[in-house]
Amino acid sequence: MTKTAKRIKAWTGDRNVAHAVTDAVKLVKENAKAKFDESVEVAVNLGVDPRHADQQVRGVVNLPSGTGRDVRVAVIAKDAKAAEATAAGADVVGAEDLVERIQGGFMDFDRVIATPDMMALVGRLGKILGPRGLMPNPRVGTVTPNVAQAVKDAKGGAIEFRVEKSGIVHAGVGKVSFTDDALLINVRALVDALNKAKPAGAKGVYMKKVSMSSTMGPGFTVDLGSLSA
Repeated sequence: MTKTAKRIKAWTGDRNVAHAVTDAVKLVKENAKAKFDESVEVAVNLGVDPRHADQQVRGVVNLPSGTGRDVRVAVIAKDAKAAEATAAGADVVGAEDLVERIQGGFMDFDRVIATPDMMALVGRLGKILGPRGLMPNPRVGTVTPNVAQAVKDAKGGAIEFRVEKSGIVHAGVGKVSFTDDALLINVRALVDALNKAKPAGAKGVYMKKVSMSSTMGPGFTVDLGSLSA
């Protein structure tokens, strides 16, 4: 007979009803019992079919309260742009040398930013960065001549989102140590960005379900009406 872990037995809150987003935030924090600062994650089920090009949902959103993570940023640039990236706080900067390091297995970064003139080089990394969701893309601001601002945004709370094959977008919106208000602001910023990114090909109900959870905690459904309050 399978035993239920004590941690799971201690979970509180009704997971079979939709909660106002303010209550969902409280429940997620109350049920985060791990010995580390758990991340707060949001899953949004969208009424799109990502198999169709006109129903792709992808973009970037600046979380006003930050992410609570130390984002490691790699910048592929040279000369003056490389110097700008370094001054802005990029963790690793390079051109051909950095591309070769990545091809050799170096992956000590969470975000890759490149200047437009470097894309011929970056193209060599498609099979390495693409499957990890790290390939620079102008649609999400990671291919840009303004590398300094891109680095600051990445360090300050900008996150990328992209719909999966199942039509779901997963995103981290902070840590359980954040205040309720800080998490609420971030959740609403993400939902607003997803609404703005609604593709022209989407038909019927666009945002079907939103749920929140912590890294090790249970998920709670969020009442969609409360997200626009």
